[in-house]
Amino acid sequence: MKTALQKSPIPATQAFIARRLDDPYFDPNWHFHPEYQLFVVLEGTGTRFVGDSIERFRPGDLVFTGPNLPHLWRSDQEYFVGNSNLRARGVVIYFHDNFLGSALLEKNEAFSLRQLMTKATKGLKILGETSRRIRQMMNGILGLQDFESVIKLMEILHLLSQSTEYDLLSSDGYSNTLKRSDTDRMNRVHDHIMAHFQQRIKLEEVAALAYMTPSSFSRYFKSHTNKTFSQFLSEIRIGHASKLLIEKEMSVAEACFKSGFYTLSNFNRQFKSIHGLSPTEYKQAYLQL
Repeated sequence: MKTALQKSPIPATQAFIARRLDDPYFDPNWHFHPEYQLFVVLEGTGTRFVGDSIERFRPGDLVFTGPNLPHLWRSDQEYFVGNSNLRARGVVIYFHDNFLGSALLEKNEAFSLRQLMTKATKGLKILGETSRRIRQMMNGILGLQDFESVIKLMEILHLLSQSTEYDLLSSDGYSNTLKRSDTDRMNRVHDHIMAHFQQRIKLEEVAALAYMTPSSFSRYFKSHTNKTFSQFLSEIRIGHASKLLIEKEMSVAEACFKSGFYTLSNFNRQFKSIHGLSPTEYKQAYLQL
């Protein structure tokens, strides 16, 4: 299993890296790295983890993350069973904050860019027309070379710095407390939850994966995710239920029981606490878009 703290993917001879991803599934390891990252999903669905944020992702999902912010785009389970019709495709750009030289960021002209970099430490989900334009520019940058590609990246960052079309992902109270020694343990926990969330999961079995007592694991998990284990599990289940309601057009009862809930009353309560709407209202709102 990969460790979360990875070596820089940017060669010393380059200012940044832009890559097209085309794999059976996205990297299933929760990880962080010292670079800024701009990532757009072109094909694939799943659950996105950024800091303490948990949301569904689908094609068009565009997120900007800052250095050492833990993240994971976990493809849905069907991507891991060898279905050749499913692919995970995207474009990712990595760069350091000093890719143009640290002196430039200290100048008055870079004020908006400095603000953008600060916001990215919490993760930014880019929305609306800004997202559409940035997705086009990211696809275009793959065909550019030399300084022309650097200019295009500067245009992308300028557009982001001027836009108000974004949501902050991680909460104000979140900070990364992960150490290198924590990452395999947390990945074992993530893998188990994502593989079994549709079933009953006991705290004791997940604590055993981390080689901890349930009480110690509860404290450990909360310190690293800013959520209790039950909150974390509920958000994953509700995210899956949202997919079933919209993409699979299931009834509320079907989505409830196929997402790991055992009573409709608990499902409805948890769903509304996360989305602010009942499952029925959520489905109706989507159909009206």
